[in-house]
Amino acid sequence: MTHPNKNNEIIERNKCKYMKYKISGHEKFSLRYAWLPKAVIALKKDCKIFSKFDDAIILMGVGKNMVQSIKFWALSTQIAEHDENGGIAVTEFGNALFNTNGFDPYLEDIKTLWLLHWKLSTQKEIPLLAWDYLLNRWHEPEITKSSVMDFFENEKEKIGDRPSSTTTLKDHLDTFIRTYVPTRGPKGVIKEDNLDCPLVELELLQKIGDKTNKSLIGKHEPIYVFRREEKPEISSELFVYCLYEFFINAHPNEATLPFHEISVGHGSPGQIFKLSEKDLRERLENLEEDTSGSLVYKESSSLQQLHMNTNLDTNNLLKNIYSTEKI
Repeated sequence: MTHPNKNNEIIERNKCKYMKYKISGHEKFSLRYAWLPKAVIALKKDCKIFSKFDDAIILMGVGKNMVQSIKFWALSTQIAEHDENGGIAVTEFGNALFNTNGFDPYLEDIKTLWLLHWKLSTQKEIPLLAWDYLLNRWHEPEITKSSVMDFFENEKEKIGDRPSSTTTLKDHLDTFIRTYVPTRGPKGVIKEDNLDCPLVELELLQKIGDKTNKSLIGKHEPIYVFRREEKPEISSELFVYCLYEFFINAHPNEATLPFHEISVGHGSPGQIFKLSEKDLRERLENLEEDTSGSLVYKESSSLQQLHMNTNLDTNNLLKNIYSTEKI
């Protein structure tokens, strides 16, 4: 596989330009710790529980809007999917994590949080707008709500089945930020209701200060940046799982991938995890040992490529992430 040429880059931009996105359904709630295990338990009892609000409210112990939000996050994290009979079924991934004997039924392992972030950010059919855009196509060093909203406003005719309102787009962006950044009170105290969002622990998105909002005279807004330093909590097993998923899903007909695609390709581990080039190269150099030769990274003065020598089993790769805890 060669590096993308100019024409391919234009095609990719146009594909993104007209893609349909998911922006609503979370009811302005970010994901909470107990919700995914609750969703798995409820769906195993009744695959149509989310269309039976009274039953769902009783079974999950939450209000109607939260039932809708739990459904949204269960589907968005890929622990559940729509089935052929109009219901929602727990996926193999969801069962492996949150079943009674699952790898992490109480969401206690930070590797699970990184996995959920990966799944949220790599949906193929209808991706989440803020996740897809900010992780893959935001090239500025800083992020502000006003600058992102300017883009959303310009693109809203192409988002979803019909144009989205400014309020809906703002709520979606706010939900993305609350997913990763704790909300603090007037004296810098973290609000308890925001701690319910587990992905805050990743510290992937960080507030670094404030700046003047050009649209609102005299008003200031937060400045955010992605944390790009080394992330040792992303284990080699977790990296291999996500890299292999990216390989087979984004490039199903390829046997090799260039370093550039793994680093900055749309939906790549480098983009979704915001890995530094140094960190990424070190991980790739260890692949041959980590995968017993199934994946091998070769680098020369003219070529930097990942080779797939044999196919891997994603279920075994997922199991390997938690194998040290299970031995």
